[in-house]
Amino acid sequence: MLAAGQGTRLRPLTLTVPKCLVPILGRPLLEYWIKLFERYEKDLDLWVNVYHLKEPITTYLEGRNFKNIVVHVVEESALLGTGGTLKSLMPNFLNGRPLLLAHADNLTWFELGDFIDAYNSRPKGTEITMMTFRSDAPQACGIVKLDENGVVQNFYEKVRNPPGNLASGAVFVLSPVALSRIDKMPVISDFSRDVIPEFLGEINTWENRCYHRDIGTPGDYDRASRDFEAIATKFDLLNPQS
Repeated sequence: MLAAGQGTRLRPLTLTVPKCLVPILGRPLLEYWIKLFERYEKDLDLWVNVYHLKEPITTYLEGRNFKNIVVHVVEESALLGTGGTLKSLMPNFLNGRPLLLAHADNLTWFELGDFIDAYNSRPKGTEITMMTFRSDAPQACGIVKLDENGVVQNFYEKVRNPPGNLASGAVFVLSPVALSRIDKMPVISDFSRDVIPEFLGEINTWENRCYHRDIGTPGDYDRASRDFEAIATKFDLLNPQS
């Protein structure tokens, strides 16, 4: 989980609250990710990188009892970028197992098991599975163009007139082969800019039809706070015991 960003577009809120802990319906944003992982009901190692306002994130994670999750908090002395963080932690991930990589500052809900199934049944020759969603602001997203098998052929990162609204949700499952290749890349800063172009034709997709929103701006945050309530109610996410 990538949680080190400063959330500059969401200021002044993020001057005092780390973006991954901004409240959504009275609960920290990161809590919904944790609930999603806990409901998968399989043993997981969760790595969370921190930098900006790291103390509240660390305190929150250390003060919570997790079901079937072992949490590793990694403090960065400087911002490494979404790709740089992955590369710096790569020795922990070259273990023959796939890795789920996600931006902790997105509000989302989906069936993790279905996403993992999409990775396990991915077309031959693909090494990354990307979660996608339909964006109401495609110019602010990374838009994908797919072939008939749902494999990414082109990627348009925050362009003025994108060719559609099917966007990357910044949630990926990376195969051991993909991780090994990324480890050999000389310089990586931003995952979308530096890694995705190297894997065009090797990324299959799974569309989140439940809920996903980037809450990077005050407007997005306000909309999320309103329209996520139906999802939270449907899946009983506000119940402390759920």
